[in-house]
Amino acid sequence: MIPSDTGIARLDWAAIAVQLDAEGYALLPGLFDAAAARELLQLAAHADAVRTSLASGSLGSGELIHFGVALPALLENLRAALYPPLAVIANRWNEIPGVAGRFPAALRDFQQLNRSAGQARAQSHLNRLRAEDHIALHQCNDGEVVFPLQFVALLSAPGTDFTGGEFVMTEQRPRMQSRPMVLPLALGDAAIIATAERPFRGSKGYYRVNLKHAVSRVRQGRRVGLELSFHDAR
Repeated sequence: MIPSDTGIARLDWAAIAVQLDAEGYALLPGLFDAAAARELLQLAAHADAVRTSLASGSLGSGELIHFGVALPALLENLRAALYPPLAVIANRWNEIPGVAGRFPAALRDFQQLNRSAGQARAQSHLNRLRAEDHIALHQCNDGEVVFPLQFVALLSAPGTDFTGGEFVMTEQRPRMQSRPMVLPLALGDAAIIATAERPFRGSKGYYRVNLKHAVSRVRQGRRVGLELSFHDAR
């Protein structure tokens, strides 16, 4: 089943915050069972879905399935449930290095900030990759108002539905080589990841490090993933 508001609220958000602080991501193993993953997969056939090629934006190869600003209820309810505890973490991430501005407690209020900033292009989507497809390293940070966290999930089974297709992140710290990370996602697993930056404590205090994410080349089969963004693009 897809977690309800109560189910999301009962997640160990203290542990999630610790992992986000340490790694820039936090795993949510088994957030969806197989039935919920299949239900989300069916959204690919949603009547209002718009399909675009990753190649058209030089982001790799494969297909993105967008739903516009009005997400299907399953996704909108999930996004609205995830936002409040994530806003607490996002506000702390701003407080640590002394960044001005705070995120409102409710998603609808944050969405109004997006509209006021001229951001109305929805970014949440399913991505569908077949053999030889991949998603290049990128960030979803287009716009003045950017939420520093986003949600990703895997809706296919590695080793059964596809091979390859690992979810990859890189972190770039000043004057250092990029640090690669592979998130070990299985069917129904999800993760909270940094959208583009996160605070990092160095020897001289806190500074911001830069993160990107990608999906490596699918070798066989078909891989379907979900990405939920909390802000819209310009």
